[in-house]
Amino acid sequence: MDKVTHYRQVIKEIIHQHSRYSPSQKDCDTLGIIDEASDNYLLVDVGWYDSKRTHFVILHLRIVEQKIYVEWDGLESGVTRILLDKGVPKDDIILGFIRPEKRDLIDFSLI
Repeated sequence: MDKVTHYRQVIKEIIHQHSRYSPSQKDCDTLGIIDEASDNYLLVDVGWYDSKRTHFVILHLRIVEQKIYVEWDGLESGVTRILLDKGVPKDDIILGFIRPEKRDLIDFSLI
């Protein structure tokens, strides 16, 4: 299995696992959005909280040039730790939410 196919499988497992959790609000749904054509993978909460509309991105991952970009990580356990535990090499995980010039200052494996 090539690297990108493997990364897609790992990310889909994470999305499916976390989309099964019930959101804290009964009128909300947690949705896993998988777009292999653009290699964008999201986990979102949508619905209503009292009388207010809720649309919240919990997780956004992308595959770009055979690397996994963590664009947003709202998982309590931290998606970087999950990716590392599933065998994704640290060098193939890019923290997209950190400014590019600051990324080399972060040892995200400690997160």
